[in-house]
Amino acid sequence: MLVAVALQLLVPMRAVGAERPRELVFGMSAAFTGATGELGIEFYRGFMAYIDRFNESGGADGWTIRVLPANDGYNPVPCFRNTLNFIEGEEVFALFSYVGTPTTTHILPLLQKFKDRDVYLLFPFTGAMPLRTPPFGQYVYNLRASYFEETAGLVDNLIAVGRDRIAVFYQADAYGRTGWDGVHRALKRHGLSIVSEAAYRRGAPFEQDFSREVAHIMRAEPDAVIVIGTYASQAAFIRDARDAGHDLPVAGLSFADSDKMLEMLRAAGREADRDYTSGLINSQVVPSYEDVSLPGVRLYRELMDKSANIPELSDTAYTPRRFSFVSFEGFLNGMLLCEMVSRMADNPSRKRIPEVLESIRDFDLGIGVNVNFGHERHQGLDKVYFTTVVEGRFEPLDDWREWRP
Repeated sequence: MLVAVALQLLVPMRAVGAERPRELVFGMSAAFTGATGELGIEFYRGFMAYIDRFNESGGADGWTIRVLPANDGYNPVPCFRNTLNFIEGEEVFALFSYVGTPTTTHILPLLQKFKDRDVYLLFPFTGAMPLRTPPFGQYVYNLRASYFEETAGLVDNLIAVGRDRIAVFYQADAYGRTGWDGVHRALKRHGLSIVSEAAYRRGAPFEQDFSREVAHIMRAEPDAVIVIGTYASQAAFIRDARDAGHDLPVAGLSFADSDKMLEMLRAAGREADRDYTSGLINSQVVPSYEDVSLPGVRLYRELMDKSANIPELSDTAYTPRRFSFVSFEGFLNGMLLCEMVSRMADNPSRKRIPEVLESIRDFDLGIGVNVNFGHERHQGLDKVYFTTVVEGRFEPLDDWREWRP
């Protein structure tokens, strides 16, 4: 019923691309403002750096790419409306690079509803399992590793160095619950359980006081905390934990945007005259953008230095980052999208998306591991990387022995 009502409220719009028939248009719903706005902006900047190069070189057989961004503020209802408009109003070729679990999982029933129109979601910025499992996984193609893989890696490595009393601080929505479940499953394999936990509401700003949540978690005397949050909430939790005298390791996931989180902690540390950046670990789903031994990193850095793309939906005062883990992941999305378009340039059609993507095997993005899709495989990469703060920035964590209690 909700779908029917929303369709009745839509204002009909012409199909984009009508004036340029050799242009494929993709719809992106993400937060471009608010407490998680940087995620959408930097993700967009990353893939547009590569797509601009693709278009400027003539595209594939004359086919170029345009991405329509729509702001959802990291809220499910606006994301749902944006998606309906993309499908019914804009008639986009596919949905692309959505950002966030609570928003993206909310639109999954639309993919099933419009399956006769061959509507697919390509390479979202989320590691949530509903996008990888029945009944909706068949309509989604993921590039990145899952949250289960990220949390399993964190748990296994922490336990290996003797930190087996693991607590969780998580966002109270689909994202947080997915991460919580990943930690729970990983601990269960070791015969362990989460020793304490606390949750917070989505959209919490850095200014929010989490001292009560810190106190609740610390009563169980954990020796590590895994945070399933955004950059603002994770930074605020770390600040309040350190202010309360707790120096145990705090680990986060790739979605937290470790670059932005670190910036916030450095600024808070200068103001408080203390260091909030020690004892931090973050999992990532792309290699370090500082590793210039990788050709994909070198190309990313070259094109990002030439790109000035900032979506008009964002805050006009926003200062873009030169490089970040988020924009690098977006960049790889752009490479893969252009490869898909190139492989179907003889006859682009929505119906061909599964056939073309599932033909991508051992595709080299220049990051040391190749992309592999298949009929039963809708996730191109599985690799998880681990980072920690060294001299003011997140660097690869190569030796976990230093984290022994």
